[in-house]
Amino acid sequence: MFGLKSFYTVDQGERGVILRTGAVVGTAEPGLGFKIPFLDRVVKISVQSRAQIYDSVPAYSRDQQAAVITLSVNYRLPAAEVERIYADYGSEEGLVERLIDRRVFEQAKNVFGQFNAVTAIQERVRLNAETEAAIRDSVKGPVLIDSVQIENIDFSDAYEQSIENRMLAEVEVQKLRQNAEREKVQAQITVTQANAQADAVRAQAEAQAAATRLAGDAEADAIRAKGAALRDNPSLIELTAAERWNGQLPTTMIPGSAVPFIGTK
Repeated sequence: MFGLKSFYTVDQGERGVILRTGAVVGTAEPGLGFKIPFLDRVVKISVQSRAQIYDSVPAYSRDQQAAVITLSVNYRLPAAEVERIYADYGSEEGLVERLIDRRVFEQAKNVFGQFNAVTAIQERVRLNAETEAAIRDSVKGPVLIDSVQIENIDFSDAYEQSIENRMLAEVEVQKLRQNAEREKVQAQITVTQANAQADAVRAQAEAQAAATRLAGDAEADAIRAKGAALRDNPSLIELTAAERWNGQLPTTMIPGSAVPFIGTK
């Protein structure tokens, strides 16, 4: 039993602080180690990455909207600093409480206060980046901040209802704009169709007018040709009548009248 108390083991993700009668006398690396029974004690400190969750950070936006922020901080303790960590803070929990917790609450409020409520939601990535940078800069000591992630922003019920109402109003406005655009396009289509129909009617009327004009011109030319022919050939009328005569004489003759197609000369 005495021999068993002379050995200790340190896991790979840990470092050990060796205490002798309560005083720090060294550190222990991962693996099997030897200690003096009843005099030495080994305090193990994790050097793995840890996540600390903060689920109730109260804050106010720049436009005075109350919110509760949930965020997580991923951190790790440097292996070379475990002796200092134990000497100054007593444990990992003591370091987190004194170095990280206070700065997280302080910086989360400060950064969030620089954003309007709407901007904090719309520019969540920038809010997260600025919060992480502020916490990194403010935490001074034997700890490394790997990342900060804003998990949730919870506004008051009244404000969230007002946001929902505003979004519904914006959707309605957008719908009205789309309807107006659709009606405008439909009106343009109707005008275009009306113009096309009017052009077609006008083209048809012009074609008919042109055809009538051409027919009139042709008829006038024919009349003029006939008139010229009659002037140049006076006997053309008698010839035309003779060609059309059926060979029958009138049954009734008026005394002194001429017999058709029988000249008096």
